[in-house]
Amino acid sequence: MSLTVPLDRPGKQFGHIRIPHSADDSAWGHVMIPICIIAGGDGPTALITGGNHGDEYEGPLAIRQIIQDISPEAVTGRLILIPSLNHPAVQAARRTSPIDGVNLNRAFPGDTGGTVTRKIAAFYNDHLIPEADLIADIHSGGKTLDFLPMAVSHILDDAEQDARCARAARTFSAPYTARLREIDDTGMLDGAVERAGKTFVTTEIGGGGTTTPDLIKIAYDGLRRCLAAAGICAADLPPAPSRALDLSDPGGFHFATHAGMLRPHVALGEAVARHQILAEIYPLDDLEAAPKILRAQKAGLLAARHVPGLIKPGDCAFVIGTDGGPIDPP
Repeated sequence: MSLTVPLDRPGKQFGHIRIPHSADDSAWGHVMIPICIIAGGDGPTALITGGNHGDEYEGPLAIRQIIQDISPEAVTGRLILIPSLNHPAVQAARRTSPIDGVNLNRAFPGDTGGTVTRKIAAFYNDHLIPEADLIADIHSGGKTLDFLPMAVSHILDDAEQDARCARAARTFSAPYTARLREIDDTGMLDGAVERAGKTFVTTEIGGGGTTTPDLIKIAYDGLRRCLAAAGICAADLPPAPSRALDLSDPGGFHFATHAGMLRPHVALGEAVARHQILAEIYPLDDLEAAPKILRAQKAGLLAARHVPGLIKPGDCAFVIGTDGGPIDPP
C-alpha cells in the first residue's frame, strides 16, 4: 500500500492511495483511490472523507466542491481530502465493496494482509489518522435509510474529547445536531478515530440513494465552518439554526420483525407519541392476512426512516430521537 503524492509538499497535489489487488484481469493490479492534499502555511491538519459507503453522495460532492474552491494560499495547515474512501463501492453505487463484500465502516483497524477493503482501512488507520487533528467523515442513509440532516458527535468517556467533538458537531450547524451512542461500533472508522484521541465529527444527511442541492450545501457549509473554527481555512459562514437531537436511547431504534410491503403512517421529522402506529407491514402473498403493526416504543421525533417499499425482518424501519429544541451556537 502506498500514496503516490507526499503529504508534506506545499501546494495542491492530486494523486492516489494505491491498494494492491491481484485479480483475474490484472495480475499485478491496484485499486486506485483518488486523493487531494492542499497544504499552506504551518497549522493543523484536517482529514475529510466521503464515500465510506458507496451509495451516499452528499460527502463526495461536498468534498469535490471544497477541492475546487480552496487554494493553498487560503490554507493555514493542511487538508487531506478523499471524496470516495471506499472507491470500489462508490463506483458500483453499493454500500459494501463489490470486490470482497466488506463494509468499510466495519473493517477497522484493518488488516494489511487482508482483503482490499481491510487494506483500505489499515492504510487510513495507520497512515492518515496519525497525521490529522480534525477528522470528518460524511455519511447519509444510502439506498435504505433517509435521515433528518444532522451532524453527529458520539458520547465519549473522556470528558475533554467528548466536549471537543460535541463542539465540532455544533460548529457544523446542520439543521439538527445529534448526540449518539452507536448500537455496535465494532470495526467502525468512528471508533478508530476517537480511540486515537482526535476531534471527530460525522453526519447523517439525507439518503435514499440520491441527494439534493440543499443537502449538498448543508454538507459543504458545515465542513467549511469546521475548517474555519479549526483555524485552517477562513469562511464567511455564520452559524445556522440547529436543533438538539438525542439519539442515545437504544429504544429509539425500531426494527422490522416481519417481511412485506411497508405502509408508513408518519413522516420524517414528525413528532410521535409512545405506542403510536408508525407503519403497517402487509404480507405480499396473503391478501386475507391482516397487516403487522409497528408501534413507537417511545415518544419523540422521527429522525430516520426505511426507504425501500419492501422490508424484511431485522431491517431498521424507524429511528426516534428526543428533540432538545434550539441550541446555542458554539
